[in-house]
Amino acid sequence: MDASYVDLADPSHLEFDYMRWMRIVLRAARARRVLHVGGGACALARALAAENSDPRAQTAPTSLQEVCEVNPEVLAVARAHFGLRRTRGLRVRVAEGRSWVARQPDASWDAIALDAFVAATVPRHLITVEALADAARVAPLVLVNVLDDRSARDVRLIAAALAEAYPHVWGLGGRTGNTILAGAARRLDLDRIATRAAADPSPARLTGPAEMARLVAGMSPLRDEKVSTG
Repeated sequence: MDASYVDLADPSHLEFDYMRWMRIVLRAARARRVLHVGGGACALARALAAENSDPRAQTAPTSLQEVCEVNPEVLAVARAHFGLRRTRGLRVRVAEGRSWVARQPDASWDAIALDAFVAATVPRHLITVEALADAARVAPLVLVNVLDDRSARDVRLIAAALAEAYPHVWGLGGRTGNTILAGAARRLDLDRIATRAAADPSPARLTGPAEMARLVAGMSPLRDEKVSTG
């Protein structure tokens, strides 16, 4: 499974479609301070930092991207082979995502981008009702990258938990593969997001809040009491 792709000559280039979809949403939300849970080669965080920082400027960067990656070996590979270096507007740390979110002050981030996997599954302790409620405390927008098949069980499971934490829940993606689920505290311009996602080299379809609510009807979200956080 491909896990990372970084264009060393152009850090703003994003090869993976789901990262481009995430960037479309973050731009629409004008999210400048983004906490990334799950690092890999930090491709999305580096792209956003490159867009909003001029290395020649004497002023502070206009954005802050902070990546927490639980596996130090992943970051070691990123530094050795994917050109990960100190960059203005980018912080990278070894940390477990949920515990790091729990340490953040209220409303301290514009968005959280959750792109963490064990094999092809989002770690369950990151997507419980309690975990996403804490994310909502910290940021008015959370994006979750989900890998699913036509059954869309994980999409519906995670969307159900998001609906407990955020008033607006919707998704971008296709019938199979990656889907970006969004939980938002306020309404975003979904028509604009849908248009830009449809024009992507790998077009994505937007599943709006009403349709998403129908998809998750009767779905019981995960709760901490049934999930090991070890």
